[in-house]
Amino acid sequence: MKQRRMFLYSAALFLSACGGNGASTVSAPVAQTLGARVETAAASVQTVALAGNAFITSAPAGADEIINDSGLANWTNANTVTSAYFRMASAGSVTLGLDARLAGSNNSTIKVTVNGTPFTVKLATTASKTYAVGTVNVAAPGYVKVDLQGVSKDGGYFGDVSALKVTTSATINYASDAANYYWSRRGPSVHMGYTTPANTEYFYNEVTVPAAQDPIGSYFMANGFGQGYLGIQVKSPTERWVLFSVWDADNGAKTTLVSKGAGVVDNSFGGEGTGGQAYLVYPWVAGNTYRFITRARPDGAGSTLYSAWFYAPETGAWRYMATWKRPSTTTYLTGNHSFLENFIDTNGYHGRRVLFGNQWARNVSGAWSEVTAARLTGDATVTNAQRMDYAGGLQNGQFYLRNGGFFADYVPVNQNFTRPATGQQPTVDVNSLPQ
Repeated sequence: MKQRRMFLYSAALFLSACGGNGASTVSAPVAQTLGARVETAAASVQTVALAGNAFITSAPAGADEIINDSGLANWTNANTVTSAYFRMASAGSVTLGLDARLAGSNNSTIKVTVNGTPFTVKLATTASKTYAVGTVNVAAPGYVKVDLQGVSKDGGYFGDVSALKVTTSATINYASDAANYYWSRRGPSVHMGYTTPANTEYFYNEVTVPAAQDPIGSYFMANGFGQGYLGIQVKSPTERWVLFSVWDADNGAKTTLVSKGAGVVDNSFGGEGTGGQAYLVYPWVAGNTYRFITRARPDGAGSTLYSAWFYAPETGAWRYMATWKRPSTTTYLTGNHSFLENFIDTNGYHGRRVLFGNQWARNVSGAWSEVTAARLTGDATVTNAQRMDYAGGLQNGQFYLRNGGFFADYVPVNQNFTRPATGQQPTVDVNSLPQ
């Protein structure tokens, strides 16, 4: 769940509503950054800290290696692979060094693999120093992957590694804001903000997560609105959720549960905002299409009631999630949107993708209207260019979002997209939805 990023999203949505280039197709990737840490001097040397740019990407059971505020630590297992990433805006030559020191050994040998080219480095002192690795030619713009793996040691540890030293004349991009390394390691969050009519009471969306695009830590949020959201998550290798959350009121007044469906768990949440959440443990499947409905209606006494439903093709029936009462609020649905995020920082190197199709809004008079316009935005990790592995736009007549995985061809945010209308109004009688 991502309350903090939702607030950032809302701000980005309102700020961007007055601008935009009116594009209706995905623009070509560009070799520029927005507020990024970039260096353009010829053959400059830059320090890429592992604390914000590296992950344990392969490790046997029980391995102790971690990425902490100082970089790679507890490096004892020769089968563990640590991967660090930085992005080059253009093709060119790059020379790598390693800021490292021995820890618990008198000598160690490690393998450093740069975009598939292996180098051997021998660590020989407990004092931190820069060890030369080698030079490679990068054939195209995109992320460079640097893998570290132990070869031999005469003590308990291969050593500690704090950073890469990168020498190149190309512009490079990497996570440079140490105060927000947690967020940069989680990866960029991207959003599709939909253009919906005034007095929208119900919002309908269809969501498909392609096969193999559902790593642990993913949140495929379908129906977001100004005060909460509804979507599906991958919580663990064995557990998946449908999640419906509503924040507390702006004045701090608590959101309370009115009712919930069978099997739904309710509780309060905190950390990135506070509010009430309702979740259903359900084994949703990548490749299948799921349907979502949210509703907002003022209760006439100064509060608004928010309700949500979920339809799975495996059961062939709508399931009721819950109704939350948010005090000091009088509104119908506003700020309708979807987003894609990773909520586990150690899994931020995995990629994910989602499709959103056939959006519709139903106003208070009962009229359905098809929603075909949307705007791509991103969170602070995007706008500060701490990560550039994000994309969104149109795919086969649907909106899509993509993030993570350190892919090359990102799509700039703050673009408008229009999908072709389907004319397929939802086949649901909202007055007969389960309660």
